[in-house]
Amino acid sequence: MATRPYVEIDLSEETRLAQLRRIEELKGRIGVMLSQKSRNHGKYEYQAYHQTGYPYSHPNLASVGTASPSVNSEEYQVMGQTLSSAQLPVQEMSVAESDVAMDPWYGSDEMQFSDEDIDTESHSQSGHDHKMDTSDEASQSQRISSTPSKASGLSSNTSADPPEIKLEIDENAILHANNDNNSPVSSLSSQLSPVKSLTPAVLQPSVDLVKPKRRRRSTKMNKVLFSELRPRTSIPPNIPHEELARQSVEAALSSRLNPFALHHEEFKLLHNHICELHISAYINIRNRILRLWVRNPLVSVTPEEAAGCAYSSRWLGLAEVAYEWLLRRGYINFGCVEVPDMSNVDGKRYKLKRARKTIVVVGAGMAGLGCARQLEGLFEHYRERWTSAGEEPPRVIILEGRARIGGRIYSHPLRNQDSRRIPKHSRCVAEMGAHIITGFDHGNPLNMIIRGQLALHYYPLKDNSSLYDIDGKVVDRQRDKLVERLFNDILDRASVYRHHTTMPVTAEGNRDLIEAGRDPSGEPGPIIGTTDKNIGSAAQRPWKKNDASIEQVPGGLDKLTGKAHLVAGSRTKAPAAIAAAAMGWRLTPNQLAHHCDLDLDKVVRSSQYPTLGAAMDEGVRQYQALLALSAQDMRLLNWHFANLEYANAANVGKLSLGGWDQDIGNEFEGEHAQVIGGYQQVPRGILEYPSPLDLRTRKAVTRVAYDPKQGVDTIAEVICEDGDVIEAHHVVLTTPLGVLKDRSIKFKPELPSWKLDSIDRLGFGTLNKVILVYDKPFWDVDQDMIGLLRDASVESSLDQKDYTQNRGRFYLFWNCIKTSGRPVLIGLMAGDAAHQAEGLSDNQIVSEVTQQLATMFKQMTIPKPTETIVTRWGKDRFARGTYSYVGVRAQSGDYDAMAKPVGNLHFAGEATCGTHPATVHGAYISGLRAASEVIDDLLGPIVIPTPLVPTAIINKTEKASNNPHKSIPSAPLAPSTPLTIGETPEIKQARLEAFEAEILKAIFAKLGPRPDRPGRSGANPFLLFSKDQWADCKAKCDEARRAALGTPLAKASRNEIRSALGQMWREASAAMKQPYLEQTVSNRAVNHDSAATFQDRLAEWDAEAMSTRREYVQEHPGLLSREEEREMWKALGVYGGVDRRAKKMSGYADNSGSEMDI
Repeated sequence: MATRPYVEIDLSEETRLAQLRRIEELKGRIGVMLSQKSRNHGKYEYQAYHQTGYPYSHPNLASVGTASPSVNSEEYQVMGQTLSSAQLPVQEMSVAESDVAMDPWYGSDEMQFSDEDIDTESHSQSGHDHKMDTSDEASQSQRISSTPSKASGLSSNTSADPPEIKLEIDENAILHANNDNNSPVSSLSSQLSPVKSLTPAVLQPSVDLVKPKRRRRSTKMNKVLFSELRPRTSIPPNIPHEELARQSVEAALSSRLNPFALHHEEFKLLHNHICELHISAYINIRNRILRLWVRNPLVSVTPEEAAGCAYSSRWLGLAEVAYEWLLRRGYINFGCVEVPDMSNVDGKRYKLKRARKTIVVVGAGMAGLGCARQLEGLFEHYRERWTSAGEEPPRVIILEGRARIGGRIYSHPLRNQDSRRIPKHSRCVAEMGAHIITGFDHGNPLNMIIRGQLALHYYPLKDNSSLYDIDGKVVDRQRDKLVERLFNDILDRASVYRHHTTMPVTAEGNRDLIEAGRDPSGEPGPIIGTTDKNIGSAAQRPWKKNDASIEQVPGGLDKLTGKAHLVAGSRTKAPAAIAAAAMGWRLTPNQLAHHCDLDLDKVVRSSQYPTLGAAMDEGVRQYQALLALSAQDMRLLNWHFANLEYANAANVGKLSLGGWDQDIGNEFEGEHAQVIGGYQQVPRGILEYPSPLDLRTRKAVTRVAYDPKQGVDTIAEVICEDGDVIEAHHVVLTTPLGVLKDRSIKFKPELPSWKLDSIDRLGFGTLNKVILVYDKPFWDVDQDMIGLLRDASVESSLDQKDYTQNRGRFYLFWNCIKTSGRPVLIGLMAGDAAHQAEGLSDNQIVSEVTQQLATMFKQMTIPKPTETIVTRWGKDRFARGTYSYVGVRAQSGDYDAMAKPVGNLHFAGEATCGTHPATVHGAYISGLRAASEVIDDLLGPIVIPTPLVPTAIINKTEKASNNPHKSIPSAPLAPSTPLTIGETPEIKQARLEAFEAEILKAIFAKLGPRPDRPGRSGANPFLLFSKDQWADCKAKCDEARRAALGTPLAKASRNEIRSALGQMWREASAAMKQPYLEQTVSNRAVNHDSAATFQDRLAEWDAEAMSTRREYVQEHPGLLSREEEREMWKALGVYGGVDRRAKKMSGYADNSGSEMDI
């Protein structure tokens, strides 16, 4: 069936995009920075690696809130790009006061933002080594880097007098942009006028709507074979092996991988091809490739760079497999990064023989957008695989039922956009859905996107909350900590009933070699697939530094997220009486002497499906027999229960006792944060960059017809609510679990029972919010959270069951003044309270929450909010809740079953990510996984080179030349060659090496060095411009830095200068740019001419080298025996053919224990 030729986009989205382009033309964006503070996120980074690079820029960069700098005639106020590695030096910066005076709204704390150094030269596009310039000069780098419905469940009360006037909208509401160019503009969109509810009849398309841009072709690269690439070109010459190894290990940790062991998928791929010796070499190369990506996520890692991570050409096969696996599985080259076209074939020059395939992604949340963006990158990378067969790479179409993107990420714009103390051009928004980034460090892919690519402003959260009791008094902190320790103890004792999962089989490398950065030497052993040696069940969770020596046990809940986490400690628990006394509790008489303990077995074994809530409630009751718990203690305990229900979006009585925390140990590290100006900037960035994805909004899917057996070129059909039918070769379904449970999408044939059973067993919960906007704050603006204890249904009750219904009702308020730019409180409704909110009116909820705030702040007159919004995610037909949890009947493999494809129907979303469920990053990771499934189905599995690792390699002969990176032919000697009488093998080896060295010396003296593959020098006009303007720009940036800090000796950082240069280039006139553009054209012509003659020059040099070798042998008779000479010529007999490298493999002048490359 034909599809619509035009991509339908929400009118508000189009209007915003058009305005953003006008804003970009007016150069209205300013990046501001007044001060920087040093903060270590890792160990010392060698100065030799801070190089000038190409600043990431894009015509529509403003639309995602990237920290694009601007330059004025007075001074440079710049915001540097951010680095996504959690292990490299970091600089924080605070928002400049600029034209906004200090305001009592914001208290004493300044907002902190990331400004980490990006090493844009960590991996070079040409694949050659570069000398690292540490001077203050411009680098010569070559890097280039459906109808609106009121039944949706979201309502807005925007009147100054909420009970009187209410304007209802839903998530599909059309948000009109304000055309006043003088109004504040956000990083995502321009200022919005008050939200109105519109119907299709009143929609009048703008006459100047901008049609979606055509996809921009990515940078063209030459297609090369790994076997023809050179090793060591990505190994920095000025860093010791140990330091390089440390950085590489940290990069693996920052990528959710064990730096000393194979991932279980890697093991499955390689175990029949490598031996124990090779594991360490493979892991070393994999970690080094990850290091390149982590250090600069603005630029894709190329095959040349991956090959350059091998110390020896012997390991190039391992480098190829590592690169392919990391690329396909989404560990490198993901997010908002342009992937170079590696094709040698221009599809336009060849007649297309086959119809283009189509991939449909259902849902434009983080999983869907992440999957689509990853597929676009992979299709570009493997373009030649299709074009060589007369076919264009597959197209990717995203179908979204709403009129907006983001799914359960929804940053609702506030009516009043008069922001205070947030970065200019950031919108004032309220987060209706996803809210918090739960740590950037140790593998969160959002780190790369938010900090390393989009450079979004974010605010690090602090656990500085105050808890208010029902009488309005602040709870004593010591009492709060005492009760929190008791809660964590009960939770820990309930956790002994956790299901034990079997970890996948894998193999470890030699830790000493990996930490030293050395590759193994010696004779290879048996293939690991044929032996059980050194193979065991290794943890699937990322390795952490204390895993080997310190036991990890549950350590309670994170107050900010309510998530359980692991801490160092012993699994052996002291009796409850002793433990309570150690916490500081006073026991009832005689309890300590009897060493009384808790016994949860009876309640646990009384049910076929025990729940966490039943076990913990029993724990509370038994502790009440040991301790004199007061009514306040019970309220405090149940506050923590509410926080746990917030993390799981369900009452604890619905959580499986054995599996509720099955993802424990996978949590990321580092500070939690909120995106300033709206979390929705992240999915918008993924949608737009590096080129817009094919998004079709208001395309609610009602039916999917798929092929469960997935035959060759089978077609699936996706039927939309409006009648459109889209044919696809693969379908990726990213709808929430709640939608699957609701059975609102029909499948033909029906999904298999194992899939439906997992859908039914897993839970899908609800968390709701009430957003309160005020003109002025009446709370402590320096506190990020404000807690509220809730009384039992029976006043001051000591019965645990009396607290269940009400404990999650406004139990926590987020102070969002520093992220929204307006005085905003967001009250949470968790557990049973979230479902109660679905049946209450806005007026009832707002009235109740206002009464609670009046009790908390008795000394203040609590005003009516100027704007209120109440979420009802359970009524949203595109969500039916918020996120998944482990239901009482759930089984340990249900998350994996949710992820498993059925024929050409794939699944993604947070409920398919067992390691990180109920999170934004989990949804994104699942999208990467689905993309890898599609590419494997289309192209087949990763092909293992044969042989993967040659048995030996020539290595020392090249030392005779003064160019250790040249690969020149050398003659091998068969091991069977007899020894000269009285000559030991060592002496013979030395004699042959000396002879070969003299031949090479003669060749180099006569012919000079062997021709290099032409590079791309001078192919970037910006870099030429940077070289000329560096000194002047540096002086201005230094002057601006001194004026800002009041320090006469202050200097601008290299990132500041780079960013300023980037802005200067973007603002430069056409006349100023013209000389550099002309020089670039000239350089490219020279490079093109050099490339055209390279093969001829190379063949000529090789022929002359062979002739010189013959002459040398004839002039020095007797140095080689007849047998030795015969073996030399035999090995060189096909030299100059297409498989030159294969002929160098093994023998002549070679010591099998050597690690050096030719």
